[in-house]
Amino acid sequence: MESAPRPHYQLTFGILALGIGAFSLLQSLVIPLLSTVQAELHTSQSAVTWVLTAYLLSASVMTPILGRVGDIYGKKWVFVAALAGLAVGSVLAAVAPNLAVLIVARVIQGLGGGSLPLGFGIIRDEFPADRVAGAVGILAALTAVGGSLGIVLAGPIVNALNWHWLFWLPGIATMVAAVGAVLFIPQSPIRSPGTISWLPAVLLSGWLVALLVPLSEAPSWGWGAPAVIGLLAVAVLLAAAWVWSELRAATPLIDMKMMRRPGVWTNNLVALLIGVGMYAMFAFLPEFVQTPSSAGYGFGASITRSGLMLLPSGVTMFAVGLFVGTLTRRLGGKVLVVAGCVVGCAAMAMFAFAHSQEWEIYVATGVIGVGFGLAFSAMTANVVSAVPAGQTSVATGMNANIRTIGGSIGAAVMASIVTAKLEPSGLPAASGYTTGFGVMAAVVAVAALAALLIPSPRRPRTAATEAAAVGTLVMSGDAVTAESAAGETVASELGE
Repeated sequence: MESAPRPHYQLTFGILALGIGAFSLLQSLVIPLLSTVQAELHTSQSAVTWVLTAYLLSASVMTPILGRVGDIYGKKWVFVAALAGLAVGSVLAAVAPNLAVLIVARVIQGLGGGSLPLGFGIIRDEFPADRVAGAVGILAALTAVGGSLGIVLAGPIVNALNWHWLFWLPGIATMVAAVGAVLFIPQSPIRSPGTISWLPAVLLSGWLVALLVPLSEAPSWGWGAPAVIGLLAVAVLLAAAWVWSELRAATPLIDMKMMRRPGVWTNNLVALLIGVGMYAMFAFLPEFVQTPSSAGYGFGASITRSGLMLLPSGVTMFAVGLFVGTLTRRLGGKVLVVAGCVVGCAAMAMFAFAHSQEWEIYVATGVIGVGFGLAFSAMTANVVSAVPAGQTSVATGMNANIRTIGGSIGAAVMASIVTAKLEPSGLPAASGYTTGFGVMAAVVAVAALAALLIPSPRRPRTAATEAAAVGTLVMSGDAVTAESAAGETVASELGE
């Protein structure tokens, strides 16, 4: 542990928020501008989608690996390395002369995925115990806000500058965050002993690639294509081999015993299902509202205007994240996840059946921000409380990673539904969007049912018993608050 005075935790939080915020923006900034990038770089529509796919694959692979490396060797410098990779990738993308270089740059940017679990781990190490849930909730909400805010900002940035600045601006923010992390974030005092098991790391990479490539390409290749079926089969085999290797590894990359904890696997299942619905909405709602009204639906919105229609979701997600810490202590994380899924299901149903007026879109995006903001923030806090401190980074990293995998599934399934029936104009039929958003509402409803499986923490029956419990901890020299005592009890109860 460093002997110098440790910086105030609020300064640490500001640096974490800046770096993670830049990574979150880069997840979605390019979505509304793929057609512009396609024209600028003189490539095809199917080829330009790899600008998204490459980033998704890289982040999915690197998030749990860097989380584990941080747990072993110290979170500070691995966090700095993740931000450095994100900055280098952003600069390379900004000056990319062709599609191949841009795709390579997006792969490098995927290193920034490690900032998520490392940031959560740093919070648990550095923050007062009663501030951990709130800080984790805000950062978790920030990752979701970045997804919607990127779509909102893309149009104004391109109109005022050009598409290259979609990478310059996050790159500059990342550089500032990296310098701030070097100067002000203390080295983590908590480590998990061991080394990196490279066979599980390779197998993890293999099955994620084998899964995400066909899910991303199935709408163009066809779900029944031999390549899609073959890659999905390979993904299953590699996933089984990965689990086997993790169980046999002396120092597993991801502890399967940890993943079996009720407080972990239940929240991961909900994250997968919510990811399906959220990414499908972010990917296809802009396309829906940009469709000319002459098609019988849509509003003929510009890129900037379609982004503004998604703005309420980002605002409400972040606003909800500010109160998740307090709500978690009062109501419990399980209640918030269930409530968030129910609210999200209602909003998705609005997209399916109430989309003839612009105000309906604004209301629905605001409502879905409340629902997913509650669920994402509370899920992350649940996972943090369910694992030992030394496994925080890898556990939260896998939760975020599973959400990304769910997003890939959702985007691919939504694309297949929407494009199943095309009008003579070449535009999707209105029924495709209605069916697609209806299916996503059903998926989020299943997420609400899955959230009922999340263990409920035991609470002291009376104020007297709570005070006695805290008094015992204080007398034994453990300087914790009532909230942290409850958190450790939750971790203990969910642990096995």
